[in-house]
Amino acid sequence: MGSLKFTSLIPCKSSSLIPIPTKYANHEAIGQLGFAPLWKRRGAACLRLRASVAGGSGGGGQDGASAVEDQQKDKKGVFLGAERDGSGAVIGFNLIPPNGELNVINSPEDVSYVRGEKSVEIDGKETSKASVRYNVVFVSAEAAPYSKTGGLGDVCGSLPIVLAARGHRVMVVSPRYQNGTAADQKYSGAVDLETRVKVYCFGGEQEVSFYHEYRAGVDWVFVDHPSYHRPGSPYGDSLGAFGDNQFRFTLLCHAACEAPLVLPLGGFTYGEKSLFMVNDWHAGLVPLLLAAKYRPYGVYKDARSILVIHNLAHQGVEPGVTYKNLGLPAEWYGALEWVFPTWARAHALDKGEAVNILKGAIVTSDRILTVSKGYSWEITTVEGGYGLNELLSSRKSVITGITNGVDVVEWNPSTDVHTASHYSADDLSGKVQCKLALQKELGLPLRPDCPLIGFVGRLDYQKGIDLIQSGMPLLMEDDVQFVMLGSGDPVCEDWMRAAEATYKDKFRGWVGFNVPVSHRITAGCDILLMPSRFEPCGLNQLYAMRYGTVPVVHSTGGLRDTVVNFNPYAQGGKGDGTGWTFSPLTKESMLAALKLACRTFREYKPSWEGLMKRGMERDFTWESAAIKYEQVFGWAFIDPPYVK
Repeated sequence: MGSLKFTSLIPCKSSSLIPIPTKYANHEAIGQLGFAPLWKRRGAACLRLRASVAGGSGGGGQDGASAVEDQQKDKKGVFLGAERDGSGAVIGFNLIPPNGELNVINSPEDVSYVRGEKSVEIDGKETSKASVRYNVVFVSAEAAPYSKTGGLGDVCGSLPIVLAARGHRVMVVSPRYQNGTAADQKYSGAVDLETRVKVYCFGGEQEVSFYHEYRAGVDWVFVDHPSYHRPGSPYGDSLGAFGDNQFRFTLLCHAACEAPLVLPLGGFTYGEKSLFMVNDWHAGLVPLLLAAKYRPYGVYKDARSILVIHNLAHQGVEPGVTYKNLGLPAEWYGALEWVFPTWARAHALDKGEAVNILKGAIVTSDRILTVSKGYSWEITTVEGGYGLNELLSSRKSVITGITNGVDVVEWNPSTDVHTASHYSADDLSGKVQCKLALQKELGLPLRPDCPLIGFVGRLDYQKGIDLIQSGMPLLMEDDVQFVMLGSGDPVCEDWMRAAEATYKDKFRGWVGFNVPVSHRITAGCDILLMPSRFEPCGLNQLYAMRYGTVPVVHSTGGLRDTVVNFNPYAQGGKGDGTGWTFSPLTKESMLAALKLACRTFREYKPSWEGLMKRGMERDFTWESAAIKYEQVFGWAFIDPPYVK
């Protein structure tokens, strides 16, 4: 049976009655609330209850409507009339007694606030609701489990669920990819909303449609267009990046701006007072569209946008002549204007003129977030700014770094369905069983006493694969085993195959990406190596620590923030730290850190066990990150829009 959840009572003007929507599909019932005790017989006025509508998940929409109708029919009850804002979105209900004796509340002391707040459970832990709640719209090129190539998909697949559990109304807008594989079935739960929107860009009207799935308290909205239906990843295929990515993600941004206005999810639109979470350059046109396309006509005046930078290296740069395709007024060209330095131009006659979508998002967003505190500083430096460091430095007062969380349900060593054994910080015995099972699966000698080093990630320059390649001969002289999982550069993939043939009893390389295998490597290895040149946050070191696998990482970005360098003399000789960080980024520094870790593993078992337990006890939950996100949400609404 459905019901209404009332969050506050405030005075309002009388309004005419309008029909209450009869469908509240896919919303969970939260209990009923009586109105009678709230009334006081005074004068000609009414009360408005700010409310959210909830209905049964098992087709309980009609039951929810019946509950409202019963209230209307009851002679001792009240009539409900919806009040709407300028966008047509319902913002409250007017309560009018049938006997005409309207009740007035003249002062805050007379108001009864019915929060209806309930604690929720995440990974078995009770957590509270947020004190201030927002309509949050995530715009992203990927969102797990529907689409994922890296950390961006993890963030946009996990954080919205936690925010929704804390009481926010959350929508995630991403493309509906169809690549002709079994992955297409991930969208099977999404239904066509039969809403078609035409947006003007790329020289004409483009029509997009919307699919919707309500799951885990979140509205997952998928933008559908033929350009998203092709083999490959969200960004490219074996031949490289798709040539029309600017078109594909321009469509996403236009559609995402329309979604809160036109989609009556759960019976009501999100409305104009929405908070857009703009993830990387793929969603970077959203704050520009809010400022240039909507606000001049009085729409989205109360909306805010927060740019979340996951990887500054990717900026959405295209030739300057493509600006006319973006659907923006000509006078806004300066916001995206970008000129390549002389050394980066193709030839002597090349003027280097380009449009940079991420730059446009930086200069128009209300706040800027990065996925770790260290990365928020690095992007303002010449080395880490990729040409945008001066611009970002000018806005450093609104830049905040928040370390990503991890999905503590999927990544849990005590319940992981992919591992051979389960264990916890209180009982580490299953860790050895996972190691032996991994060695057996990969055909390595079964040696629990031999340090097993792992690497999981893309095979490219950023991840420091060249350091692993150059250091492998020296590392293999030691008594260690090494396993790698990843795909990317074909040259690196061939090197992995050659290394496996050369070091038959010590090295294994798994070309490609396999989720169950990544779990088994994380659980079975003793050490996880991450020699990344830069790492905005990094998730694998967080997974490793959660599984009692000690990380050895380059001291950069989120790696430096999350891995505490081991100090055996701290805490009165008990030791402190969760792993090893090394700097500078050289083969020698990396090998020295690895050898120190291996020696500790062999010769100092109590210290090693302390490293494992401290890592497993660290709090990297999304619940902790969500509270910090909420603080930034509040800051975004304190000031007027950055670009009016």
